[in-house]
Amino acid sequence: MAFFKHPTAVVESDDIGEETKIWHFAHVRAGAKIGKKCIIGKSAYIDADVEIGNGVKIQNFVSVYKGVRIEDEVLVGPSVTFTNDLYPRAFRWGEDKITSTVVKKGASIGANSTIVCGVTIGDYALVGAGSIVTKDVPPFGLVYGNPAELKGFVCYCGGKLSEIVREENEKIVYKCGCGKEVEIKRYEG
Repeated sequence: MAFFKHPTAVVESDDIGEETKIWHFAHVRAGAKIGKKCIIGKSAYIDADVEIGNGVKIQNFVSVYKGVRIEDEVLVGPSVTFTNDLYPRAFRWGEDKITSTVVKKGASIGANSTIVCGVTIGDYALVGAGSIVTKDVPPFGLVYGNPAELKGFVCYCGGKLSEIVREENEKIVYKCGCGKEVEIKRYEG
């Protein structure tokens, strides 16, 4: 076995990347795909057919349901819940009701957030703790609240962008305190 599985974890999938660590009481269903060097925290639930990229950190008590795809280097904070049915009913369930959700490379989702299915969280976006995400988040977008609303943009490092270096027709270039410049596509949303 090229990955670590705590003795109390239930791992039914055969598609787990090298150096991944799956901790206490986590449950990974058959058909789930987890990349290399990931951390799956205590009591996390990874449903069937979920796709998780490389270098992803899923913290304790996270629920990732079927229909979710998480790209590389994403951080999912403690107790985050992803949904997969826009109109849930206990008496009316079927695979045809699953609505997909995508979390793009480098994004971070704060503790106790709920991600309503059908959204895309853009590259390097940051979702504040306790947020309810009901619509797409643009790349580098900073959102928080209930429902989550766009409050600005963040750098690759996670710092809030405020210093505008230049503006062009379709993009704004910001400079972060870390020294990096980040191009943000003008966003109407």
